[in-house]
Amino acid sequence: MAEPTQASFTRQLHRVYGAYVLGLLVFVALLAGLEMAGLSRRWIGGIFLLSTVLLYAGIGVLSRTTDADEYYVAGRRVPAVYNGMATAADWMSAASFISLAGTMYLQGYAGLAFIMGWTGGYCLVALLLAPYLRRFGQYTIPDFLGARYGSHWPRVMGVVAAILCSFTYVVAQIYAIGLITSHLTGVAFEIGVFLGLGGVLVCSFLGGMRAVTWTQVAQYIVIIVAYLVPVFWLSIKQTGSPVPQAIYGAQLEKITQREQALRADPKEIEVIALLKARAHEYAAKLKDVPTALAAEQQAARQRAADLRAADAPLAQIQVAEKAVLALPRDADSARRVWTQAQANAEARAQPLGGLPPHGLAFAGRPDGSAAERRDFDDTRRNFLALVFCLTIGTAALPHLLMRSYTTPSVKQARQSVTWSLFFILLLYLSAPALAVLVKYEVFNVLVGAPFDHLPGWIANWAKVDPGLLSVTDINRDGVLQLGEIRIGADMIVLAAPEIGGLPFVVSGMVAAGALAAALSTADGLLLTISNALSHDVYFKLVDPNASNGRRVTTSKMLLLVVALGAAAVAAQKPADIVFLVSAAFSIAAAALFPALVLGVFWKRANALGASLGMTGGLLLTVYYLVRNEAWMRDVFHISAPIDLWFGIQPIAAGVFGVLLGFAVIVVVSLLSRSGGARSDEFVDRIRYPH
Repeated sequence: MAEPTQASFTRQLHRVYGAYVLGLLVFVALLAGLEMAGLSRRWIGGIFLLSTVLLYAGIGVLSRTTDADEYYVAGRRVPAVYNGMATAADWMSAASFISLAGTMYLQGYAGLAFIMGWTGGYCLVALLLAPYLRRFGQYTIPDFLGARYGSHWPRVMGVVAAILCSFTYVVAQIYAIGLITSHLTGVAFEIGVFLGLGGVLVCSFLGGMRAVTWTQVAQYIVIIVAYLVPVFWLSIKQTGSPVPQAIYGAQLEKITQREQALRADPKEIEVIALLKARAHEYAAKLKDVPTALAAEQQAARQRAADLRAADAPLAQIQVAEKAVLALPRDADSARRVWTQAQANAEARAQPLGGLPPHGLAFAGRPDGSAAERRDFDDTRRNFLALVFCLTIGTAALPHLLMRSYTTPSVKQARQSVTWSLFFILLLYLSAPALAVLVKYEVFNVLVGAPFDHLPGWIANWAKVDPGLLSVTDINRDGVLQLGEIRIGADMIVLAAPEIGGLPFVVSGMVAAGALAAALSTADGLLLTISNALSHDVYFKLVDPNASNGRRVTTSKMLLLVVALGAAAVAAQKPADIVFLVSAAFSIAAAALFPALVLGVFWKRANALGASLGMTGGLLLTVYYLVRNEAWMRDVFHISAPIDLWFGIQPIAAGVFGVLLGFAVIVVVSLLSRSGGARSDEFVDRIRYPH
């Protein structure tokens, strides 16, 4: 009777989610009508935010459970297509929805490394891990490591790695939630972080994996509709074609022509010269920071005093007083601020405002001068290293691999990965097109516009976070040049509807989609951390006799603590979303992938080799990140010079950890005692169903 029951359950899901799609379309159409009738943007944004969070909360309440199987693995009855949809939502985090197209806008061809790496990893999941984890049939990734190697040490290292990579990842999601909530409602970023956190907790806290799964299916539908609508709209507006994935190459040719014109524009050249002069000024100040700071403070105070003595307008006096307060308080602060300002000025004092030509594969030339050949080799090496790191990291992320446990069978676990890849590609094939279409709008509509006629969205986004968008009339000609714009990757998608002149209801829908992407991934990550602590530490190591109800309650309490900690870190705006996510991938790749793959395919791999390999790979990766990444150097007060190995940037730090992990596991396992018959039987059981 099991098969008819599963079939009827699947048919019921078809009906429920079919009605949900219809309701979503009616809801968006209704809001579009209200906007035309005069409803304010603040109200539209608030309605989108409140209604979507309430929807996800409702699913969470309806799916609440205290049963261990339901809480940890959704009862192992999620059909392949819906598990694929939930996995896609779990996967398409804020980095995919918000930052992917923005990264391609800023980096051009180099941004394709993210698409190639993130999609390639799913092939490894399907071939190397998913079916074998489903055959194992427990709850967590540390569970598998502990059972395969017959020791608590691989389990403990698995818990450490899962927590470290998932916490880094979830901070990025909660940062994005704060960004979106602030944009939709106008509240302060820090308040937005904790408001959005409520939407995360109400799903994962009450129902665990069951609530998260059915919420993520609903969230995927919002994500994909919200992402594709502005892409299609911009494509039709610019080219008349509703298939942007097929025609954006023509727009890229126009961008290339526009880039050549901007490189030769006298006004752009003037801005570059002024930025270089600004960089030289900061360099001069940094030669004697205390003296330069004292001079600036004295000059600012004197300016404010002169205005007060002359009975100048109050607004001018307030501006002068704010300028005094904005100066660094001490020499250390001044050195840090001026060093960053100098670096920013030098980066922007380049043609195209520091952006690379969009269609250029690698910097330099393979047949050019020695410096050009070196640049070409470095950029190509980093591109390949990043693809490798993201591919391996994707195949080792615990919150994705846990999805292998939720399907009814091994066959459906494989099918689920195929469906996941299909649903993900719908967005990933559109991201390059969106980056090109937005860049075309900026280059041809925004650049050259008078400052007093700039669109309102520029001021709105500058209020959210000046680091995301700033425009300054550097050469004081009253006209915006490309070199006078600084755009962050994290606002390109969210601002795309406004950049293209679309109605605000589309902006609200895109923000709701971005919120769904961040919430869905945050739910899965928080569940991974709390389950690792409650199941692999509390139940397996502390209290093996704990009841199912006690285990689930412990997981919920730990989830709440971890969520609040992640929100507190995210409120500090630690780094951009793409870097945080990439660091999580490096950690997962180095610490987990070698032990998982060798555990499935090499019987000789043993507990000592796995423990040392995971530890070595993790420590090497973390060291490389701390030593070379700007934000982490600042956090840990690293003053030693940056030390890049083979020119590899810290975003691909996991490359070294993966290689070390494989080498240590193989060498130590060969030099020490094997796991014996128990290990051989375990591998045979998961690899050979009969």
